[in-house]
Amino acid sequence: MTKTRTLMDVRPALLTGVLLIAALLLSACAERRADRVAFDGVFFRSTAKKVDKQRDQFEVSVTPVSASLDGAREAGRYEAIRYCIAQFGTSTIDWVNGPDAEDGRLTISGDKLLLRGACAPQ
Repeated sequence: MTKTRTLMDVRPALLTGVLLIAALLLSACAERRADRVAFDGVFFRSTAKKVDKQRDQFEVSVTPVSASLDGAREAGRYEAIRYCIAQFGTSTIDWVNGPDAEDGRLTISGDKLLLRGACAPQ
C-alpha cells in the first residue's frame, strides 16, 4: 500500500525552503548597501559603459548632480577608476571631459553629469 502525501505533509519543508531563500535575498541586499560609497555626504547613482564598442573608451553618468556638484564629480571619477581597473587593471585615465573641468565646461543633462575618457593601459 502506498501512502499519498498531502499538502500538510510537505508544508514544513516548503516553509523552510521559502525562509532560506528570503534570508539569502536579504543578505545579498545588505552586502550591496555596504559596498556603496558616499561623496560629499550623498550616495550617487553612477554607471560606466564603453563607447562605440571600444573597451578603452568610456562614458560615466552620475545622478543626481543637483545634490552636490563636487560630490558628483568625485563619484564619477571613482566609477571611471573602477571601470578601468576592471577592464585593464590600471587606474590611469586620459580624460576627454573629466571631473577636473571648470564648472561651465562640464556636461550636465537634466540632473545627470556626463564624463568621458579613455583607460590608458601601460
